[in-house]
Amino acid sequence: MKVFIVSSKHFYGKVGEIKEALEALGHSVTLPNSYDDPSTEAKSRALGHEHHMKWKAEMFRLQNSKVESNDAILVLNLKKGDVDNYIGGSVLLEMFRAWELGKKIYLYNPIPDNMLKDEIEGLNPTVINRDLSLIA
Repeated sequence: MKVFIVSSKHFYGKVGEIKEALEALGHSVTLPNSYDDPSTEAKSRALGHEHHMKWKAEMFRLQNSKVESNDAILVLNLKKGDVDNYIGGSVLLEMFRAWELGKKIYLYNPIPDNMLKDEIEGLNPTVINRDLSLIA
């Protein structure tokens, strides 16, 4: 299966380990936008609001094409600061796009208990509780 890993850039340190584990299970993996340089957004923002807006729009287009070209997405929803199972705005958009396209949506950890819980539940993700063997 072709799996697109989506996550906050704050979790990119875990992505390599997850990628290797998925490949060991026979999956091919697409990495998150800016994975090779998580500071790309800060650099873009430093060039001014207009530049950052254009950069962000391009990232949205790129993430859409990545969702389209994969069979599933795996959301790495880990602890960010005091927030358990964090899912940010860009990841929610990736989840929604996957749902629109009928792709499988896997959550690494349970759905966060926050203001987006109902929306995330409506996307009908499969919670794998860190068990990558459940991705099929």
